[in-house]
Amino acid sequence: MNTRDHTADHASASEWRQVELAALIERYCGYVDNLHETPVPRLSFYRTTTTHGPMCGVYRSVLAVMPQGAKRVILGDEAYVYDKQHYLLTSVDLPVMAQVVEASPERPLLCAVLDIDLRQVGELLGDLAQRAPAAPLPRGMGVSRLDEGLAEAMLRLARLVEAPRDIPVLAPLAEREILYRLLVGEQGARLRHTLLADSQGHRVARAIGWVKDNFHQPLSIDALADRVNMSTSSLHHHFKALTAMSPLQYQKHIRLQEARRLLLAEPVDAATVARRVGYESPSQFSREYRRLFGAPPGQDAARLRQG
Repeated sequence: MNTRDHTADHASASEWRQVELAALIERYCGYVDNLHETPVPRLSFYRTTTTHGPMCGVYRSVLAVMPQGAKRVILGDEAYVYDKQHYLLTSVDLPVMAQVVEASPERPLLCAVLDIDLRQVGELLGDLAQRAPAAPLPRGMGVSRLDEGLAEAMLRLARLVEAPRDIPVLAPLAEREILYRLLVGEQGARLRHTLLADSQGHRVARAIGWVKDNFHQPLSIDALADRVNMSTSSLHHHFKALTAMSPLQYQKHIRLQEARRLLLAEPVDAATVARRVGYESPSQFSREYRRLFGAPPGQDAARLRQG
């Protein structure tokens, strides 16, 4: 077989993997647009037939593989686009703006999302005896070309949705391979930086977790730095390197996204929501809400309900 034939066969196998994964997601979702949990632990499927403008959300530590469609995610001032040739990896919880840029009723966006089990990643790091990289702390989000090994491992995990009897035995094996391939691949440094105990990234990840869990409380940067055993200046520098925002900006995004959720979910007014998410000044809350979402709280909630 000459080089051209080998390349063609490789491209054909890659394309068939994408087609099979897309078909699996489509069947499981039942042609219903939504995020669907599967019986495989930590694995979800997402389907949508419509494009939309940027929408706020918090991305967890996930691997996203998209066999059909395309999505743009904005973190701070940076944009990340992933599609059938590229996967997205996040290593910490990040408030982002996400936009579906390629989807239609004929060819919906289809995505397999695996929540990263950080405990398992830590165990793998121990087995691999890897230390924290010396390179500067990278962003907590990245996009890379989907290689053959990772694509095949993800497909094997997704196939188990249709073989529930095999899930208890085979899902942990496929998941471990996926995590291994992430660690030794292009995005491996992103995970190592935030999980190895002797890294600045691990300390910042702890700080991120505290801010996210206590977003409604007043935030003292000095106290947060003490909590994670960092200097104030080091925490600020590395926090921004990982999340593209300062700790106070991160807290504000988390507060405002929770406020939006409350406005949609409960019959409460803006002033009540402002207090519940930690704002002392309703006018400041309304001003910052409008700056992020483009409309005052009441108008934005009404618009979303109508949509």
